Amino acid sequence: MKILVVGSGAREHAICWKLNQSSRVSEIFCAPGNAGISQIAKCISISADSLNELVDFSVSNSVDLVVIGPEGPLVGGLADMLTEKNIKVFGPCKKGAKLEGSKSFSKDFMKKYNIPTAKYESYTDFNEALKGLEKFNLPLVVKADGLAAGKGVLICQTKQEAEDAINSIMTEKQFGDAGSKIVVEEFLEGTEASLLCFVDGKSIIPMESARDYKKAYDCDMGLNTGGMGCFSPNNIYTEELKKYISENILEKTLHGLKNENIDFKGVLFIGLMVNNNEAKVLEYNTRFGDPETEVVLPRLKSDLAAVMLKCIDGNLKEEDLQWYKESCVTVVLASGGYPESYEKGKEVTGLTDFGGDIIVFHGGTKLKDGKVVTDGGRVLAVTAMGQTLKEAREKIYGNISRIHFEKMQFRKDIADQ
Repeated sequence: MKILVVGSGAREHAICWKLNQSSRVSEIFCAPGNAGISQIAKCISISADSLNELVDFSVSNSVDLVVIGPEGPLVGGLADMLTEKNIKVFGPCKKGAKLEGSKSFSKDFMKKYNIPTAKYESYTDFNEALKGLEKFNLPLVVKADGLAAGKGVLICQTKQEAEDAINSIMTEKQFGDAGSKIVVEEFLEGTEASLLCFVDGKSIIPMESARDYKKAYDCDMGLNTGGMGCFSPNNIYTEELKKYISENILEKTLHGLKNENIDFKGVLFIGLMVNNNEAKVLEYNTRFGDPETEVVLPRLKSDLAAVMLKCIDGNLKEEDLQWYKESCVTVVLASGGYPESYEKGKEVTGLTDFGGDIIVFHGGTKLKDGKVVTDGGRVLAVTAMGQTLKEAREKIYGNISRIHFEKMQFRKDIADQ
């Protein structure tokens, strides 16, 4: 089976790495890929947003399955375009991807189907948004409605901060057209948790739990990022909480998808805020999360290609998912200055010094003159399994100094329980 994986980050590296273990898979392409992915797949110089080129490549190379990593091509309708060409695709249709592509759409969906979430209002008018702040207690959250690469969420402690956030998003266009509409939400107290689920159109089956770290610096300081590290399993998932999530979130979400005639085949990522063994939905993402993928897929014992095909065919069962009991941790090595301004093109050394216990998933890298250089904000995701979280994190932090690139930064408190 020939597979095309769309994307260029550590998430896509982890997907390619797991698919490469399948006896069903004869060849993996990745568009555009990165330096690490090029070691296990044939990288194709087609951007993840060049939808027509991706379809043409899939047709001309007789690709059997396309796995869409990032949200952009999903929201753009790549899955629909591939389906029209009778190519199997793992990733939701354009209508399903709108659950991530529009925060107001997803919040309205949650409200309609009585899925627990924060109180909210949506605005397209700047002055109305300012007036609307009176409806909320402080702190509050201001979100750009559209895709903003994980950075369009601003937590505001004062009314002035909220007004500045609205101005920044709607008037100054900090996040471009994603901020033409905004969502203002109440701030939820509790502990964040991530839940990735396989969806086959008929059922929603959760993967193993995870917890990521969004803030740039130790002790959850600094700006929000795409994620600076992650671990699995997340000990916050008690049996009581799992039951609550299943009954109040998963079943209602599935009912909503069916009622809206959304034929969702792929991964639904649910961001949760947990408090007193109850949970509210912070957001939906309609693809594998990053860096959650880097800790969940190493724990998956099952054949990922087989699981994806069962999702597409609509016959995935819970027993199809078998998991390793070991814990997994990943720590992101980022470019100095991330998530704000940072430089690219810094040579990365020390990548060949690791044994089988540690996997280095490449995020923002490329090959230049035969050398690996930085090509993004989140450069590498250093990942390890262990009998305990403590053992896994010690493997990483005991070896991380072998890797070097100029101005490398990383958090030192990932999975420090």
